[in-house]
Amino acid sequence: MIELSKASKNSGFRMNGYWVWCSSVIRAEDGLYHMFASRWPRHYPFHPGWLLNSEVVRAVSSSPEGPYTFSEVVLPSRGAEFWDGCMTHNPMITKHNDKYILFYTGSRHPFKPLEINEKSSNDDPRTIVARSNKRTGIAVADSIYGPWTRFNEPVLATAPKTFYSFLTSNACPVPLPDGSLDVFFKSRRYIDYKHSDMMIGVATARSWEGPYSVSVDKPLFGPGNLGEIEDPFVWLDGTGEYNMVAKDMTGDMCGEKFGGVYACSDNGIDWNLGDKPKAYSRTVVWDNNDSTEFALLERPFVLIENNIPITFFAAVANKYPYTDENANTWNIAIPIMSQKKSN
Repeated sequence: MIELSKASKNSGFRMNGYWVWCSSVIRAEDGLYHMFASRWPRHYPFHPGWLLNSEVVRAVSSSPEGPYTFSEVVLPSRGAEFWDGCMTHNPMITKHNDKYILFYTGSRHPFKPLEINEKSSNDDPRTIVARSNKRTGIAVADSIYGPWTRFNEPVLATAPKTFYSFLTSNACPVPLPDGSLDVFFKSRRYIDYKHSDMMIGVATARSWEGPYSVSVDKPLFGPGNLGEIEDPFVWLDGTGEYNMVAKDMTGDMCGEKFGGVYACSDNGIDWNLGDKPKAYSRTVVWDNNDSTEFALLERPFVLIENNIPITFFAAVANKYPYTDENANTWNIAIPIMSQKKSN
């Protein structure tokens, strides 16, 4: 498991006038740290604004903790005729076989877009259709600066009579030594005309070009199977063991609702929570010894250099943004003190 140090209040990435979420960071060929994140204007509600108006952007820093400065929009909207034409979200960057591979969630809907300051709800047809159209795709580039090639089909589609019949999203790629990839993803299945709770699956591909095939016909995590988690981040340590941190949706695994759970696996399929499964808390200790209990701390990402976890990233909200329009959201960065084996 990882042990977090104290954080700087100036760390991470935020933007005036935007909700900011979903950080993923890589050190590129220029020696700088590049964060891929999601943003959408604050004149839309946090929810379902993310589902209808999010776009993936890139920000840059000379140090892992930041602060990060906005550089460009990487994956803008491109029209409802594309599978990802109305929204891009959940970016997860990796480099594989000299290519930068950006995994992300995309969606679309055939309705009139949200107007500025328009309110919406889970019963809004735009929300219902956009959620059911969430799929996982990739964009690729030879340079961190692009250009990025997007594709006309997602790499992880849904399939009838499976645990991923409703959606695929929140992907985390794990490049393997033989050139193949494991991709962990969030899913839901249809229950009549509604959707299930969240589950986690894994897909594999011989290379980034695919095809991507779901490896196991049952979820790795979910209600009745270890527990319900979201936002899994998975990496291989120096011994080849799989490590995972994720958001505990109920608190039954780590002891804190929406806190972080740690799990490990020898094969990426059979997971063990260990004796001390809590990876992190929603309460962050700052470098002046003050602390803040965030309403949300999720989308965990661990920056690995030379097989050593060095920085932990997460999206945070100081108030519950689903109901409080005065909330602020941004991505924080926390140094990692060490990684210890879970017993």
